Amino acid sequence: MKTYLVGGAVRDKLLNRPVTERDWVVLGETPESMLQRGFRAVGKDFPVFLHPKTNEEYALARTERKTAKGYKGFSVDASPDVTLEQDLLRRDLTINAIAMTKQGELIDPYGGQLDLESRLFRHVSPAFVEDPVRVLRLARFAARYAPLGFKIAPETQTLMREIVDAGEVDTLVPERIWAEVVKALGEEQPSQFFYTLKNCGALAKIVPEIDALFGVPQPAIYHPEIDCGVHSLMSLEQAALLSPRLEVRFAALVHDLGKAISPKDNLPHHYGHEANGALIVEKLCARLRVPNHFKALALHVAQYHTHCHKVEELRATTLVDLLQTLGAFKPDNHVQEFILACEADACGRLGFEQSEYPQAEILRRAAYIAANADTSAALNRGLQGAKIGEAIRQLRVQAVNSAG
Repeated sequence: MKTYLVGGAVRDKLLNRPVTERDWVVLGETPESMLQRGFRAVGKDFPVFLHPKTNEEYALARTERKTAKGYKGFSVDASPDVTLEQDLLRRDLTINAIAMTKQGELIDPYGGQLDLESRLFRHVSPAFVEDPVRVLRLARFAARYAPLGFKIAPETQTLMREIVDAGEVDTLVPERIWAEVVKALGEEQPSQFFYTLKNCGALAKIVPEIDALFGVPQPAIYHPEIDCGVHSLMSLEQAALLSPRLEVRFAALVHDLGKAISPKDNLPHHYGHEANGALIVEKLCARLRVPNHFKALALHVAQYHTHCHKVEELRATTLVDLLQTLGAFKPDNHVQEFILACEADACGRLGFEQSEYPQAEILRRAAYIAANADTSAALNRGLQGAKIGEAIRQLRVQAVNSAG
């Protein structure tokens, strides 16, 4: 059985990056012969098998032919006479179209090694335009490899825009979009995912709520970067530095969506953008079927991030009510994540990247004091129903007040 290591494993090995998973391509075999060798079939759209011992993926070499619009509109030929070069030709980028034998010999018919050295994302063939998922994948690669200096080849950039203009991106289902967004949020420079999509026109189709922020001004005294879209992606970058939690990064990204619909007569000011933003976040999450644990934090950050920024000015009652809303008095709460997303917002401004954020410690301390207030008096007064909750609230307010 002729097998070759392919794809990301070869690419990352050549870049001296950790290889997390290994995929293999198999030549000259059939599904029946693979099963006879003890492999387990797992592929739905094309023949993929799991190795009986390593559980690594082995796919039969194949070619693909476009038959319909969208990322599933392909017919597949995985017959035993498909060559390695034919299989590599159908791949997206030259840096992903390098194969390696078990002895370490490289087969690189499309110049992937040279593009790795040049730090260039370049398509393997014009068939790149046939699969809209490649726009998302390439944007995600940009987020991962931007720290290494990778750029998109101009001719590949042109093909990405062709995919968008042809309406192929419109066929992407919400689950696939969200799957790529989540992966991108976990990369080293997640903002590059969204900038890459914007540069080819895909952002307006995939996440129009973020695209709408670009070109919307803010007061330069508070936001020297001025542009709301730039600020949102700067906040995302700060969140990536502050926390590995993807929920924090997502919340920082979408915290200002309400500014896109501020009345033009009020610009560069954005009165009431918090409540407006929460409504937009709600709709975005519904459309992309964002999981509830992402949505809950994003909604709180959108609606209450300015409360956190002004925490020193809040009355004790307002502060306790904010903490109650954030679920601070429950064992399983996201107060810490809320604070980190707000800090990312504050530092996601031109010239403020290294600024201190004392509000974080003030809110953490208030949460601790309120959560640990002695509320036994409320429980010993024979109160019923909602009166118990209000009495506990007052005791927490008193504790926060007393602590100054």
